[in-house]
Amino acid sequence: MSNSRRLFFALPLPAALQQQVIHWRANAFQPEDGRPVAAANLHLTLAFLGDVSTQKELALKTLAGRIRQTGFNLCLDDLGHWPRPGVVWLGSKRAPRALLQLAELLRSQAARSGCYQSPLPFYPHITLLRAATKPVAVPPATPGWRFSVDHFSLYQSVIEHGRTRYHPLAQWPLNTQDTQ
Repeated sequence: MSNSRRLFFALPLPAALQQQVIHWRANAFQPEDGRPVAAANLHLTLAFLGDVSTQKELALKTLAGRIRQTGFNLCLDDLGHWPRPGVVWLGSKRAPRALLQLAELLRSQAARSGCYQSPLPFYPHITLLRAATKPVAVPPATPGWRFSVDHFSLYQSVIEHGRTRYHPLAQWPLNTQDTQ
């Protein structure tokens, strides 16, 4: 049996915002548009790590704890559909520099630790629907939700009773004195 766990660094959504997004999504999309992501699983991935050994997990946690990054405000004001992976997503038209820097730091540390990182550029997004393989009528506008980001987390992806669940394992604060 393997001692590895499937991990990723991400920004969690505040619980109240999760519920607003779920309610909006239920009204904006049809059931045939795709499989909705569970409210508790809504997040913005910063760096996917894959299957990670206990030793590598400890090293990545140590590196994450050394990050000194400024907190920031994030506006969710963009929406799209990527047909090939079958994803409908919610994102930000103008990602804050601090968000891009945080993702780059985590992705660089992950790569140096032997975790494969996609060569595709980082595009901050929250997956709303999966298995959206047919053309989806994406609503022309999003509500433009804003929230302050004051920490990032390490999550484990686990399959329980045939469903994927994301469990937070650790979190690290961002400097909120100068939230942009």
